[in-house]
Amino acid sequence: MSASPEMLWLLVVIIGLVTYALRLSFIAAAGSVELPLVVRRALRFVPVAVLSAMIAPALVHLEASMQLNWDSPRLLAGLVAIVIAWRTGSMLATIAGGMVALWVLQALFA
Repeated sequence: MSASPEMLWLLVVIIGLVTYALRLSFIAAAGSVELPLVVRRALRFVPVAVLSAMIAPALVHLEASMQLNWDSPRLLAGLVAIVIAWRTGSMLATIAGGMVALWVLQALFA
């Protein structure tokens, strides 16, 4: 049983509208719903946890082997970024400093 192209487009539009409505409901409710203090405290850690989960594999897991040696430019640039984050507390400075360190280290190790 195959669906007609019109039916598929209708399904795509309906799914898109439902997804949009779900996301909009959270944005609309954000101003009128007071979250408990424990939830607000926990939500402060979400950006850090997500960013760490995205960055950590790129630092230590390349090409299916652990790269924890000191001649890995990514690992060293990550350590530089950690120090910058610790000293400045600025996300923008951390990202910029880490990228500059990565580019310099890749040029040195190449």
